[in-house]
Amino acid sequence: MNEVTTREVTEIAERVEAFVRDMVIPYETDPRRTPHGPSADLVHELREKARAASVLTPHILPDSRHLTHRQAALVLRKSGLSPLGPVAVNTSAPDEGNMYLLGKIGTTEQQTRFLAPLITGTVRSAFFMTEPAEEGGAGSDPSMLRTVAKPDGPDHWIINGRKAFVTGAAGAAFGIIVAKCDEGASLFLVDLPDPAIRIERVLDSIDSSMPGGHAVVRIEGLRVHASQMLGTRGEGLKDAQVRLSPARLSHCMRWLGACTRAQETATAYATKRYAFGKVLIDHQGVGFMLVDNAIELKQAELMIDWCADVLDAGSLGTKESSMTKVAVSEALYRVADRCVQVMGGTGVTRDTVVEQVFREMRAFRIYDGPTEVHKWSLAKGIKKGTL
Repeated sequence: MNEVTTREVTEIAERVEAFVRDMVIPYETDPRRTPHGPSADLVHELREKARAASVLTPHILPDSRHLTHRQAALVLRKSGLSPLGPVAVNTSAPDEGNMYLLGKIGTTEQQTRFLAPLITGTVRSAFFMTEPAEEGGAGSDPSMLRTVAKPDGPDHWIINGRKAFVTGAAGAAFGIIVAKCDEGASLFLVDLPDPAIRIERVLDSIDSSMPGGHAVVRIEGLRVHASQMLGTRGEGLKDAQVRLSPARLSHCMRWLGACTRAQETATAYATKRYAFGKVLIDHQGVGFMLVDNAIELKQAELMIDWCADVLDAGSLGTKESSMTKVAVSEALYRVADRCVQVMGGTGVTRDTVVEQVFREMRAFRIYDGPTEVHKWSLAKGIKKGTL
């Protein structure tokens, strides 16, 4: 297919921004927003509005053309202007990352069965990788996988194990399970719900933007057909890398949009609120915080675009995405924190979106690899002379 032009991308981004600002932001006070993310009926309602506005799944065009990572950065940033925006227009995690992985390594049958309904926004998905720490399972170190897949005859596998922090498992139509077999790790596509996959509990977490929340899941005697293996047998960790670098980068894109909105909100407050004879922004301590935010937002944007260019050049971008994830997540947390500080008491209430953005940024420093794990990996590269 022909590449998407710059003009097309600009128009898509503008439509997405207008939709999020005009149609999605009013839903931020909707009671169907729960501690475990927006409810299923709210997600459906928002996506129907996005479909009507022709902004559903905007990073994949109706004629199947895909935006490049650099192009997607502009569009996903606009979708992130509200915590509900990515859910509404179908650019949210884990679905966006699962779309990318299925598009890259899925068979034609798998793409028809799993990818197509995900693109249309009629279903949600999950990615089962992290395992409970108390059982010594794989957290940030996937080599510690304890979930096991064993052959059951020539055409089936039996999977047993336990997973944690499975985003969106509650309400998902399918999931991708990372499990260990004799040859190494493998990926399996599974339909949900399934009696062999039991949600033990949905965790009460600091963030609240992702539908279904984050679940602890037990897998017992799950039987899957060989055709449901995704990618190459025994190469699951390598295949997962196809997803992980772009997925952590797309998180950066969306949250950059959210922190841009927080900065807008804090700036509006600081230019109207009077204290000690003048508006807050005229007090150097407040004005400088907003300036620091503007600088770090621009730095985050440039880091994202740099990493996107690396991925678009055909590299897995493992080192580059780790550097970007560290730099952007830490910078955006500082931005959100300053926004709370500028707004004082109002900043810690739910009267504005700033309070939620602050919570989401704190969680972002942990998921998709904590800052310290990425730094540890990068330090090994420095020691070897590869960074």
